[in-house]
Amino acid sequence: MKRRVLALSVGVLLAACGHSAASRDDSGVQGLVRVGPTCPVEQAENPCPDRPLATELRIVGGSDAVATVRSGADGRFRVALDPGSYTISSAKPGLPSLRPVQVTVRPHAFTSVTLSFDSGIR
Repeated sequence: MKRRVLALSVGVLLAACGHSAASRDDSGVQGLVRVGPTCPVEQAENPCPDRPLATELRIVGGSDAVATVRSGADGRFRVALDPGSYTISSAKPGLPSLRPVQVTVRPHAFTSVTLSFDSGIR
């Protein structure tokens, strides 16, 4: 009887661990990081579009830092996270700067976001 209870307990524990890991792989945040303005004066005949930014992002859930992710040269990033509410901010102080962005991750989905850094050029 004790073996059966122990085996059942271990099975439930393993199933719970497996479910947690699976849910983390199929949810999170993905997006694009851009920086602008990129020139001091923008004119109609000479537009100055924002450009992709490779940088490090800090992701906080509640009061705990849960992840750090780096965007690529194309500005794209993707990080697996458990469902919940998170704040994304720049991992580095100074310019370019990012106002913290709130995101909600839903089960079995990646939340898409575009993060716009301010270059400080005026």
